[in-house]
Amino acid sequence: RMGVSGGFWHHEFWLPPGATWEDLKGSADTHYPQPQDLLLCIPGALLLIFVRCLFERTVALPLGRGLGVSDKQRPKVQPNATLESFYVLLGRTPKEEDLISLAKQSDLPIRKVEAWFRHRQAQDHPKLMKKFCEASWRFTFYFTSFFSGLALLYDKPWFWDPTVCWLKFPQQPLPPALGWFYLLELSFYCSLVATLPFDVKRKDFKEQIIHHIATITLIFVSYCANMIRFGVMVMLVHDASDYILELAKMLHYLKWQRVCDAVFVAFAVVFILSRLVVFPLIVYYYFVTKLPLFPISCLINAFLGVLQLLHIFWSYLIIHMIFSVILRGGKRQDARSDTEESDSSEAEDPAKNQ
Repeated sequence: RMGVSGGFWHHEFWLPPGATWEDLKGSADTHYPQPQDLLLCIPGALLLIFVRCLFERTVALPLGRGLGVSDKQRPKVQPNATLESFYVLLGRTPKEEDLISLAKQSDLPIRKVEAWFRHRQAQDHPKLMKKFCEASWRFTFYFTSFFSGLALLYDKPWFWDPTVCWLKFPQQPLPPALGWFYLLELSFYCSLVATLPFDVKRKDFKEQIIHHIATITLIFVSYCANMIRFGVMVMLVHDASDYILELAKMLHYLKWQRVCDAVFVAFAVVFILSRLVVFPLIVYYYFVTKLPLFPISCLINAFLGVLQLLHIFWSYLIIHMIFSVILRGGKRQDARSDTEESDSSEAEDPAKNQ
């Protein structure tokens, strides 16, 4: 195995007691996962970023325009070097003493300084069309990956009976289609991390980063330890609700609110069933009960625990939003702002996914 018998790749770390890398030596007819395969995720992520840019320009943008997505006209701020340097270096929302000082320095009334900062923030706020294009891309990917995963798994006995998932583990040959599916998912999450600085910043930005790191680690580790069957099941459970969320966001940006609410409720049902019922009680339960403890299984356990905590956190936000906004008709927009179509009620608040 990569010519390494000890150290990082020691079999006792990666495989259950009694198994060695010799058990996973492939032949002409039988293929097992090789860690070096995962290096393909680098060109894979770059290719997905290119495909995304192409998709957003040639599909999502014309679609958004055709369906009536339009960006709000925002007041342009007067160039002001003093205020701009404070905004860039010290913060977007100056305190009262800062406002007084800036008003003196720029020879403007305090009210005008406040208005300048408000409009300057609005200028930086992501535009509606950008949000629509991003949601369209993620909808397309999640929809494709979920139904491709279903097509790959529906005839596999371990898809219908999770106990079969661990039969003869780790000596489970890797079907090429599942290997490519794994690589596609890893490439996608790597591309999401690479584009985070340029994408619309969500209110659950920190949770997203934790989620992406946990997901990438789980995909990498489970591939190397040949937990492919289990890994694909986890991916499928996660992808089941993501495309519905992205569709709800697209409908929200189109201001088709009734349809959006109905789709969001459908998303909430699928999210809670898949992540708070199917994932812990079926997929995760058999992982814990069928697999002996060894270092990598403990590491995977820890990361799955992190994901489950995120599921609970997002489920709380989703349920709260359904009760406060959809059922009680709460405010969908932040009344303070002429800054932008506020996200306070949007589908992106509750969950990201994923």
